[in-house]
Order: sequence, then structure tokens, then C-alpha cells
Amino acid sequence: MDPVVARKTWRTLEPLHGIIYFAAEREEMFESLGLRSEHGYFVTRAAAMGAVGAEVVVATFFNFHPGFVHAAMRDAWSLTTPGKAVAVRTETAGRMLRRILGDEAVTSTAMREAAAIARDAAEEATLRPEGRALFAGHAALDWPPDDEPHVVLWHAQTLLREYRGDAHVAALAMEGVTGCEALVLHAATGDVSPRVLQASRRWSDDEWAA
Repeated sequence: MDPVVARKTWRTLEPLHGIIYFAAEREEMFESLGLRSEHGYFVTRAAAMGAVGAEVVVATFFNFHPGFVHAAMRDAWSLTTPGKAVAVRTETAGRMLRRILGDEAVTSTAMREAAAIARDAAEEATLRPEGRALFAGHAALDWPPDDEPHVVLWHAQTLLREYRGDAHVAALAMEGVTGCEALVLHAATGDVSPRVLQASRRWSDDEWAA
């Protein structure tokens, strides 16, 4: 795979997955699960791994301040269950995509073709789950039905995203780069501002400066 092609493929598909973290429907999703808004992200993304504790989320999500994760996961599984969180997240993703893309796009031949190609790639990835804990959790989930190709595409990109992300974590850990250091390096590329990365991951000014 040409790295340029791989990068362009990621940039094209990532927004289809990433809307689950930003679109308006996410607040309704968190509320329906009984979760606080700022902490619902951790619970709904981690739910594919089961009722895991904060330390597992710290390890697999990698670059968030551990204290922030512990606060987010406190009593989480007394408020909802992993199965419900996964189901609501998938249903919400389908509604988001339908609203944003429109009925014609989500039922189109092009959508079905895109979903089939992405699913082929994702299923190939499932042959090598070793060392990819977050990916493996999502890979064990049932596929959405074929009559919802936009949700199939979303799920496929979710798998590919987590596969890629787990590989990033492994590479960073091998080089001895911490979660906060990884964010500082990311900020240095200019893709995302340091202020956004530091604030969203809850690192203090002193920790960031160090």
C-alpha cells in the first residue's frame, strides 16, 4: 500500500466515523444512556471491550489524562451496560449519517459499493487482531444489517480506525513516548492547535510544558 494512498483513504473515510463524537445527536445518545455529556465519549467507545475499568481505558485510549479518564468511568457501568451503549451508539451513527447525507445518498448504489469495499478491508484486518485490544473489542461486535449500508460503512471505518489507532499506540509505547508527549508531537505538525489538544485531553499547563 502506497502511504499516500493510505493517508488519503483515511482522510476520506474518517469523517464518516468521527461524527459520532461531534454531531448534535451525541448529546441525546449520552442522555438516553444516563451518562454525563463530557464523559459519554469514553463509555460508548470503550463499551465494545465490555465493562472495563478506567485503567483499561487509560491504556487503550492512551493520550487522555488518567485522572480525567478515572472521573469519566466512575460508576459508568452502574448507569448503563456495554451492550446497551454499543447498540445506542450504532443506532445514533445511522441517524447522524442519514440526516447529514440524506436519504438518497444512504440508499444509493455508491453507498452499497463503498460499504462492501470497506467491509472487505475491515474483515481482512480482523485476521490480525494480535496486540490490538480496542480494535479486537469492536471486531467482535455483530455487523449492521445489509439493508443499512451507511451503518455498515460506519462500522467498517470504526474497525479500520481502531486497528490503525492501536498500531499507533504500539509504536509510541515502543519508542517510550507518553500520552502527553504524543499530543505535543501532534500539535507540532500543525494539524490541530495545541490549545485544543491540551484542553480536550485535560493536561495541565505544567504537564504540557514539561
